[in-house]
Amino acid sequence: MNITAYYQKSVQEVMKEFDVTQQGLSDYEVRQRHKENGFNELEEGKRKNAIQVFLEQFNDFLVIILIVAAAISAFLGELESSIVIVIVIVLNAVLGTVQHIKAEKSLDSLKEMAAPIAKVLRNGEVIKIPSREVVVGDVLYLEVGDYICADGRMMESYRLQVNESSLTGESEAIDKIEALIDKEELAIGDKRNMVFSGSFVTNGRGRAIVTSIGMATEIGKIANLLQNAKEKKTPLQMNLDHFGKRLAIGIIIICLIIFGLDILRGRELVDSFMFAVSLAVAAIPEALSSIVTIVLAFGTQKMAKENAIIRKLRAAESLGSISVICTDKTGTLTQNKMTVQHMYVNEQTLKADRANINNALHKNLMSMALLCNDSISTEEKEIGDPTEIALLNWSKLYNFDEGNVRQQYFRVGEMPFDSNRKLMITIHRINNRYMMITKGAVDELLSRIVRMETSTGISPINIGQIERIKQANHHFSSQGLRILAFAYKEVDSPIVNMEMEQDLTFIGLVAMMDPLRPETKQAVEDCIAAGIKPVMITGDHKTTATAIAKEIGIVEGPQEVMEGKEIEKLSDIELQDIVENVSVYARVSPEHKIRIVEAWQEKGHVVAMTGDGVNDGPALKQADIGVAMGITGTEVAKDASAMILTDDNFSTIVKAVSNGRSIYTNITNSIMFLLSGNTGAILVVLYATILALPAPFLPVHLLFINLLTDSLPAIAIGLEPHNKKVMKEKPRDIKEPLLNKKFAIQVGLEGFLIAAVTIIAFQIGLATGDTMVATTMAFATLCLSRLFHGFNCRSKESIFKIGLFSNITVWIAFLIGVILLNLVLIFELFDVAAISRSQLAMIYGLAFVPFIVIQIDRFFLAKK
Repeated sequence: MNITAYYQKSVQEVMKEFDVTQQGLSDYEVRQRHKENGFNELEEGKRKNAIQVFLEQFNDFLVIILIVAAAISAFLGELESSIVIVIVIVLNAVLGTVQHIKAEKSLDSLKEMAAPIAKVLRNGEVIKIPSREVVVGDVLYLEVGDYICADGRMMESYRLQVNESSLTGESEAIDKIEALIDKEELAIGDKRNMVFSGSFVTNGRGRAIVTSIGMATEIGKIANLLQNAKEKKTPLQMNLDHFGKRLAIGIIIICLIIFGLDILRGRELVDSFMFAVSLAVAAIPEALSSIVTIVLAFGTQKMAKENAIIRKLRAAESLGSISVICTDKTGTLTQNKMTVQHMYVNEQTLKADRANINNALHKNLMSMALLCNDSISTEEKEIGDPTEIALLNWSKLYNFDEGNVRQQYFRVGEMPFDSNRKLMITIHRINNRYMMITKGAVDELLSRIVRMETSTGISPINIGQIERIKQANHHFSSQGLRILAFAYKEVDSPIVNMEMEQDLTFIGLVAMMDPLRPETKQAVEDCIAAGIKPVMITGDHKTTATAIAKEIGIVEGPQEVMEGKEIEKLSDIELQDIVENVSVYARVSPEHKIRIVEAWQEKGHVVAMTGDGVNDGPALKQADIGVAMGITGTEVAKDASAMILTDDNFSTIVKAVSNGRSIYTNITNSIMFLLSGNTGAILVVLYATILALPAPFLPVHLLFINLLTDSLPAIAIGLEPHNKKVMKEKPRDIKEPLLNKKFAIQVGLEGFLIAAVTIIAFQIGLATGDTMVATTMAFATLCLSRLFHGFNCRSKESIFKIGLFSNITVWIAFLIGVILLNLVLIFELFDVAAISRSQLAMIYGLAFVPFIVIQIDRFFLAKK
């Protein structure tokens, strides 16, 4: 039978179904059930070993082309080129493997969440056993502090309250009952006669019969979702895959053309082939993956200093393309701690922090909130229901001593809170008299009130006063606050009975809520300004979720709010049709969260999902960027996420998005630098090949440029300081390829400028009649012009507008490149010829021309 139906059955029916007596299960029955259902533990999906993960890193078109080129180079004797290419490829594979292995820990954390010990009834005795040995039909004994290790149907509840926030997202503990619930399609939080694995007892005690263990529990379903949730490739990964294929195909075609032209010119087959391979190696930016990795690593270090830890390196840039943030409410937008917000006393509504301890009515209300209260606080921790803890903390703000007050007004009788009556009674000895204090739901208490205490004294309550109390209650409820009413009367005996709950004197209302984080509202505004849609997804009630969403600006009207049970009635296509119009989802399950994320993704959006509970794990993994809370987050949420917020601050996500956008811009600028320089080299080779001129470069020259004077500037460009303007732009379209028309034109034009000055230098060298001088001048001009071009590639704006010295690393890379080039020329290394000072001056002058032309063009464009 499906677990969702157990709450609709009586205790006797469930016991009969599992063949359980009042003595519990026998040892024989336990052994049989272990054979049939296995142990109470979560199954681990099949994982790839380190070798499989390592080999998968080579499954990239550009990498395959490089491997082929390295093999051919080695075959033709170009061992230096082959060794360097192989080192770069293997290094990237190792980095990728380490990242993957670190990320696959989610199920380990889920398994650790199970309670290690369980108390069960077997053979008529209550015994303690390891939680993995619990079977269906076992009778669980539950008390304060216990973690619940299996799903079960309540048999007895003595004011049992269970915190299910890790499953539902709700911060309030749930009152558990024994009676069956005759309703269909209830959310987990509404199945009040059930307990669930992964939750814990905050108050009371009780017994439950185990209905599901292991993977059949609600937490097991989440584990299964976590196994099946697909991790999407980041936009950069998809872009680089697409870009790499197009680039490799283009380079192969060009190399084949040059190879064919060389053969037609009568060049030796082996020489032509070797030159074509050398050109391919030079044209493919083999250091691209390493540069991207280094830029991402530096970017993630910066984010870590700003409280955002990036667990998956390549996810850093996809932050910049986020267009939707699906955020949990409890602990993410709010502080995950119930706090008294308002009070209604003496027919006035006041903020809780405006109470006056010298006002007798205020003092009495706070005293009653402290006395009619079962929560306890110590220096180490607070124990009890979050609502009662909030009342306790409120009284502490006004220097009430919990121990002294309770000792002075000793409790002599009580009637615990009952979910049917929705009231709690305590009786205290005060000045040799018995005072009964009652707290509970406003509607329930109002029907029992006959008097009201105000500043003028105690008098019979009238219709107007009752109406004003109801208005205050409605006002608080509409803001998503939880309200408790307080009343009292003097009694003759400490013995409590139901008849005593009449003829009460009303003193006031106390309204509580899980308050917003102070910076949340501004963070939401920043998201919207940056073209990012914030969406609240919570297990909380619709009224509470809507009130908070309105306060922070996520939602404007009720038409933008949907409950989980409404999602269940929609097909995936129907959900996709409305998903862009819904801003708040209430009472949702883990399955709903995944469907919402997938619906946004199907609409072409890059989705971030924030969360802290076990219930958030699958959706965090499904999202493009899973964001877990570092302080309040469970290990499951952290391990399933791509980013962890060490301060649990929603505004940190906005900073991370801004950094992600800058990282992507810097990476594209680095790629622009590499490709424009490589395009220049290819155009020079094409020019020489078509005109049947000597080779303008030797293979060793191309290798020097690629690995020494290209890599360092490209890395430096990737470390360009953050540009605040990126948050004024809309999120980039992930469908748009990196090598789009505009990008290709810019690469072509800048490559043409570099090629033009290199060809001029080559022709000047040929005019001397010495081919070695010509290749030396071409090599030095190409190398130097690319170093100057690094300053152009820092930004699309003028170098003087962004600041000539705002990125010192570019200057360091430039100087290293210039020094290395001059050492090569002075000491005639790498097959270069001796050149004169005038030829060296000509090289520098020509190399500087592309930089000047591009900067002048940007100056006039900015003026327009």
